[in-house]
Amino acid sequence: QVQLVESGGGLVQPGGSLRLSCAASGSIFSGNRMAWYRQAPGKERELVAVITSVGRTNYADSVKGRFTISRDNAKNTLYLQMNSLKPEDTAVYYCNGNNVYWGQGTQVTVSS
Repeated sequence: QVQLVESGGGLVQPGGSLRLSCAASGSIFSGNRMAWYRQAPGKERELVAVITSVGRTNYADSVKGRFTISRDNAKNTLYLQMNSLKPEDTAVYYCNGNNVYWGQGTQVTVSS
């Protein structure tokens, strides 16, 4: 079964950190580009970070230097380490596999 399941979201104060995880079925993960997107209320979904099958990464300008995307190919798991979080990072974060498959999303709220 094709599946992406995110976890790790929550409420955090400005300046804090969170790590998101995305467990993927092998058919999605293996050898494919994986990415994190986010969608804030009233806004369109936007690309946050992407990682290729060989580990090349790219980030949105708004998160460069604060977020790190990584993957564990042995565990079919994608990660997003988010540091120095800001209120404008508040959104539902989605895992995407190979530009085709989506997870259900996990809420990240940055607020004091």
